[in-house]
Amino acid sequence: MPDITEGQRAQFREQGYVVVPAVLTDDEVAVGRQVVARMLECEPPTGVGAHFLWPRFDGGHPLLELYRSAGIAELAGQFLRADLDVQEPDFAQVATTIPPWPHRPGGPHVDGITPCLDDGTPGTFSMLAGLWLTGHDEPDRGNLYIWPGTHLRLGAYLAEHGADALTRLNEMNPGPYPKIPLGDPIQATGPAGSVLFAHYLLAHNIGGHSGAADDVRRETLYYRLQATNHRANWRDAVTNPLLEFRS
Repeated sequence: MPDITEGQRAQFREQGYVVVPAVLTDDEVAVGRQVVARMLECEPPTGVGAHFLWPRFDGGHPLLELYRSAGIAELAGQFLRADLDVQEPDFAQVATTIPPWPHRPGGPHVDGITPCLDDGTPGTFSMLAGLWLTGHDEPDRGNLYIWPGTHLRLGAYLAEHGADALTRLNEMNPGPYPKIPLGDPIQATGPAGSVLFAHYLLAHNIGGHSGAADDVRRETLYYRLQATNHRANWRDAVTNPLLEFRS
């Protein structure tokens, strides 16, 4: 498992994301793709474009075993303050993009607010971990669109309007994402086996896949990671977006 460098921690704090290469071994990538293939046989896509599955880990799951074997918690923990740990996720998102789908997102979204949790609060978390089972080496192949630095601007917006503004969807753009300066998006790139770590508040959205019909579909496994006691402190975490992270 690689060590997170001071430069990577600085990028995460300033831009809200970082891509760490060579986290998964070739064998782990192959296992992940086999699991995804079996799941898609049971719930096949109906056409081109984005197709998602949401496996829960009740009683264990091969994707939880992959998360553990790849050391994702240990790697993610290197971004957090020393007094915080990463709580084990209870589900994953299997995200696939099937070509040809020349789609460009009209804007970003923030996760976990549609629908809210049973208690009416948004389903916030600390950071997103995306395990790339296929290569994202070139753009427009199902890459994730990211608006760098928006985690800090959204945190400032919530500090002014209150953390519960995340539940007031009438104040959001169609994404949904609040009306804050976004800047220009970038597409995350890198080889298979990389892991993308992104701050919860970072503006992002799925991009299209302009490849041919016989090109490899994009496959990513997303895990929503919470730091210790995040749910009890979620209002503080979203109004002070660097609260849970080490400098």
